[in-house]
Amino acid sequence: MKVIGMISGTSFDGIDAGCYEISVSDGVMSAELIGFESYEYQDHVHDLIAKAMPPQMTDLETVCILDTYVGQEFARAAVDLSKRLNVTADLIVSHGQTVYHWIDSDHKARGTLQIGEPTWIAEATGVTVLSNIRSRDVVVGGHGAPLVSILDQLLLGAHDEPVAALNLGGISNVTVTGKGLTPIAYDIGPANGLLDAAISAYTNGASHYDDAGKIAAAGTVNQEILKKLLAEPYYALSAPKSTGKELFHLPYITDHFGDISTWKIEDVMATLLELTVETVALDVEKYKVSQLFVAGGGSANPVMMAALAARLAPCEVLTMSSLGVDPRQKEALAFAIMGYLSAHGQPGSIPSCTGAGKATILGSFTPGSGPLQLPAPLATAPTKLVIA
Repeated sequence: MKVIGMISGTSFDGIDAGCYEISVSDGVMSAELIGFESYEYQDHVHDLIAKAMPPQMTDLETVCILDTYVGQEFARAAVDLSKRLNVTADLIVSHGQTVYHWIDSDHKARGTLQIGEPTWIAEATGVTVLSNIRSRDVVVGGHGAPLVSILDQLLLGAHDEPVAALNLGGISNVTVTGKGLTPIAYDIGPANGLLDAAISAYTNGASHYDDAGKIAAAGTVNQEILKKLLAEPYYALSAPKSTGKELFHLPYITDHFGDISTWKIEDVMATLLELTVETVALDVEKYKVSQLFVAGGGSANPVMMAALAARLAPCEVLTMSSLGVDPRQKEALAFAIMGYLSAHGQPGSIPSCTGAGKATILGSFTPGSGPLQLPAPLATAPTKLVIA
């Protein structure tokens, strides 16, 4: 089955789209990359998303407009990828763009909103689309995150020793697993989200990220502010747990560092990078893992990766490429796998990772150009993933 997986993460820097040939035989899933591309949002869409993200206020008119724009952008990505690869997919999985994740005062997830109207994709491609992937897990008591843990478990669950998979996107999340262990996964805290918000605000939008960590590398960590940042109550919550831009945003940074005009940007970036490293290290150390496999934008930041390796030694810090998965492509692959499982009647969530009361089949199907036709259900769920 040819499946296209697409996602725009909490950094909303663009759409990652990957096409994979996926099959299952004797309980082993095989996934082979056909092709992958990243698509930047058009400027007017990116700017409108930025203005609508928490903690800023928005209105239903803006949400409606964005739902259409983001759907059109995902449709553009799906059409372009299909043409580039000369492939007609059997299924397209669209995560869309998360704009709000509702966590109540008891730290329970009550709702999650990913926009990007899927009918734009179905109409443009003629292919069945799976969307609204997270909500079903929330309905049964989960956080709807980190859903990528299904990929981590299939890849790493057979390891003899405890190992962990770390995603450094806008938010950092981790999955800990190994033979005989009940897997656990949760959002640790901010990764690139605060770093990107700081540099974007300081440059008035001229720069959206710290290329190769060069700015942070030139700064000095403010230990006093770092200590206050590490006192954030979220870090003390028990897993499973999830967070996002509803908590970690630009006003959060100015609350600690003061007005932007007073910043020495190198020191601000150095301190925020160290916050990511320290929060990740404090959590990973709890599980005494032998190896940590890193994906996401942060895995391409040599300063962050070097700091993690030094802080976590003797734990071996590797990228997901050592497992045959390009770190940039992990989430696209993960959602393609979830789509394959949903189409074959199998759950795509792990209750011990999301906090849900049970595993559920994820997402809602939108038919393509013809009637909705799904393959025969799998009798049992796969227990292992092989990257072809």
